Amino acid sequence: MTDTVTAEHHRGRRWIDHWDPENAEFWASTGKKIANRNLWVSIFTEHVGFSIWSVWSVMVLFMGPSYGLSVGDKFLLTSTPTLVGACARIPYTFAVAKFGGRNWTIVSALLLLVPSIAAAIVMHPGTPLAVFLIAAVLGGFGGGNFASSMTNINAFFPERAKGVALGLNAGGGNVGVAVIQLVGLLVIATAGTGAPRIVLSVYLPLIVIGALCAWLYMDNIASVKNDKKGMREAMKDAHSWVMSLLYIGTFGSFIGYSFAFGLVLQNQFGRTPLQAAYVTFLGPLLGSLSRPLGGKLADRFGGGRVTCWNFAGMAVLTLLLILASEQKSLALFTISFIVLFVLTGIGNGSTYKMIPAIFRAKALAAISAGADERAELLRARRLSGALIGLAGAIGAVGGLLINLAFRQSFVNTSSGVSAFVGFLVFYAVCFLVTWTVYLRKREAPVGEPGIALAGARV
Repeated sequence: MTDTVTAEHHRGRRWIDHWDPENAEFWASTGKKIANRNLWVSIFTEHVGFSIWSVWSVMVLFMGPSYGLSVGDKFLLTSTPTLVGACARIPYTFAVAKFGGRNWTIVSALLLLVPSIAAAIVMHPGTPLAVFLIAAVLGGFGGGNFASSMTNINAFFPERAKGVALGLNAGGGNVGVAVIQLVGLLVIATAGTGAPRIVLSVYLPLIVIGALCAWLYMDNIASVKNDKKGMREAMKDAHSWVMSLLYIGTFGSFIGYSFAFGLVLQNQFGRTPLQAAYVTFLGPLLGSLSRPLGGKLADRFGGGRVTCWNFAGMAVLTLLLILASEQKSLALFTISFIVLFVLTGIGNGSTYKMIPAIFRAKALAAISAGADERAELLRARRLSGALIGLAGAIGAVGGLLINLAFRQSFVNTSSGVSAFVGFLVFYAVCFLVTWTVYLRKREAPVGEPGIALAGARV
């Protein structure tokens, strides 16, 4: 079994020539140890990437009246990295196959130095909004790290362990949003709102440490190929667009609310930056920690069922947020928002588990009809990796839409209620789509791939 992970010497000692995690003997003797080592380093580097991606949700808390920025300007600053990060996810997904998961992790980690240093340079009163926006664009680099990290880890683990592995990888990365907000809270509480550069100085050494750990402890899998054909195939599959829609509702909500929570508390309930910072980190933290739970629940009960009822819960919590806003109840608003974060995390884990399960179910159906087993299972893994990148990119756009919705709502009404009404409608649509596509009992027409999986557990 040791021979199955022998490196290709012409490519370097950290390249694994053959990887077969579905082989139980290989997995137990060799694969699990290697996969877990790569997973833990991936979690750390992705964690730092998420922190830098969300740094502007913290920087806006330091921007008092002397900066001369309106509420709309601040929501624009939190929206910009979200858009750039979403766009970066497609090329970052392809980068894993082209350069190797380990190699790209090193490069993508070091790239985080650029937005961190840029933010440190421009963070002072008198800087024009356009310059702030350029720095925020650079912050979008951190959003791409998620796609490459998830694509890489997806290749390391067998189907039966993907739910937990992807949940841990994504959840550990998502915690970066909460941690940088907690760092911001500590800085504001101790040094005041005039010291934003302290936050950035904390992350510069962490970026270097992440790149060094990837250099020392990660591996490249040679069998992971740059599969543009797989991406094109995935884009032609109706399930890809359904899952992208659902991921807008789960991950898009998580990242959008993470960036906007502090600003909403400040502008709707008159909280000071310090008062807002005291609670803003709790939502992303609990939402991140609940993501592995979503993957675990999906492993046990099926991702479709967990995702469907999770959207129902998100709709109920959004109704409570509207009620709290109308009654000006800070306590109800804060508690409801934090519980909503938890549900976004559960939904993140369950939807990502659905992706490989969908293509594996289709592969098994083809195998039962006489198709080649190895070819079909390999195709399922290819399309799963492609869709993870595609859904991750499209899902992140949800974060942009949430911040733009809040911006318009506050500009027009000085309240977030109209934005919450829009989110409520969207969650209802996601509930109905999930139920119709993955839970409603019906048979797909013979020879027609369709949108239904004919009773397959997804």
